[in-house]
Amino acid sequence: MSRPLKPAREIAADFSRFLILERGLSANSAEAYSVDVGHLCEYADMRDVHPALLTDDDLHNFICTLVDIGLQPRSQARLLSGIRSFYKFMRMEGYIDADPSALIESPRLGRHLPDVLSPEEIDAMTAALPPEKEETPRNRAIIEMLYGSGLRVSELTELRLSRLNLEEGYALVEGKGSKERYVPVSPLARDLIELYLPLRNAGPVKPGASDFLFLNRRGAPLSRVMVFYVIRDAARDAGITKTVSPHTLRHSFATHLLEGGANLRAIQEMLGHESIATTEIYLHLDRTRLRDELLVHHPHYRSR
Repeated sequence: MSRPLKPAREIAADFSRFLILERGLSANSAEAYSVDVGHLCEYADMRDVHPALLTDDDLHNFICTLVDIGLQPRSQARLLSGIRSFYKFMRMEGYIDADPSALIESPRLGRHLPDVLSPEEIDAMTAALPPEKEETPRNRAIIEMLYGSGLRVSELTELRLSRLNLEEGYALVEGKGSKERYVPVSPLARDLIELYLPLRNAGPVKPGASDFLFLNRRGAPLSRVMVFYVIRDAARDAGITKTVSPHTLRHSFATHLLEGGANLRAIQEMLGHESIATTEIYLHLDRTRLRDELLVHHPHYRSR
């Protein structure tokens, strides 16, 4: 390596200027590349290594990580193109002697991912719910909790009133392996839940179900199959032809945050891919940091 390494963020800034001034890319295209390179820098930081020192295996694992948390198939090619351009730039500038991205084969990225809905399609699903039906306030809240909080369907059906803090905008859920984590509750979800609660409390509640947020007409906790039907029917009534399930909304949550430039670690934590510390001080800081990410990068938080 003939040239001393500058901090990764400085090289990334130089790369962005190079794209605009020398490659002639538009500001929007350069920004899209910068978001991808920013994720690469975050990934390298998480491993305490400079991006210039990552191997081809590291890069493959990085891309797989992004795919796992919601990278749309159409974005995979752009991501790979951006990474390759970044490493060509570092080689041109003398920071690296060999380009590890040259060994990444595009077919290795290819695997089926769930369809992703746009924010407009999700809003259309909510709007398509029949206003005259008594379960509509509940179903509107369900759609927003899946999309605005990135919940698994099992986490939604197990959501408890005693673990829901609408005033501060978070809920404590139990994910895979009985691991607990805090998830954000969007302002829209809070409003919809507050509209639903009087109707819920006025109906029957079966023994043992009093702490469950979402109940069926008989007062029992909703099943995962019932939530699937709610989401499927709302998508159909909204004229959406994609295959839509509760996981589609979770996947859309992650995808919109990722493509908006949200912090990779924050997305992983919100999805429950990693455990979080249990001290009250850490949890307070964690909720604040995750909420900041949402306010900037999630459509249903930015617009409110």
